[in-house]
Amino acid sequence: MRKLLFFIGPAGAGKTTLAKTWVRQHGGAFLDMDTLLRPAAEAIMTLAGQDPSDRDSPFYKAHCRDLGYRITMDAALEQLAVNQDAIVIGPFTKEQGDPLWLEAELARIGATVDDVCVRVIYVYLPSEAAYQERIRLRGSALDVWKLDNWDQFRPSLQRREVTWRMPACALLYWDNSEPLTDERWAELERMIGL
Repeated sequence: MRKLLFFIGPAGAGKTTLAKTWVRQHGGAFLDMDTLLRPAAEAIMTLAGQDPSDRDSPFYKAHCRDLGYRITMDAALEQLAVNQDAIVIGPFTKEQGDPLWLEAELARIGATVDDVCVRVIYVYLPSEAAYQERIRLRGSALDVWKLDNWDQFRPSLQRREVTWRMPACALLYWDNSEPLTDERWAELERMIGL
């Protein structure tokens, strides 16, 4: 059965790193929302006289955020429509709170959770300090706003409930503060269904 794997959670948790490890070992279309949106976001932000590296300000959220999710999910759905696995990476902060969001997305290609193996790995860290350290260490221009506006950004780090209607076994909250041992990797593989 085709798989739709979501690696979601706050910035700095390690979603992308974990998803890349998965794809290297098991294949699938690697669809990182940041990568897919980057050219459009940079153009929109530049044309508006804003910082093209900004991914967190209210202006970015109002003009680019939803476009990024639409682009990413369209790419994922296209993979599923041709019976390929799709591995999707992004925070999905707003979408997590909408119980009908996943069903509506799958319905765009005439699919349901009954014919697509959906798995959601919510990647998180145990403390705000751990997020701040990871974000600082990765040294990305996309993180400048986060670090410069930490008090405004920090609420986005709160662990959230994923409310999508799917089997309980399809969701795993993954504390990514520990090394990725063979035992932990095997746990992830079991959850995804290998």
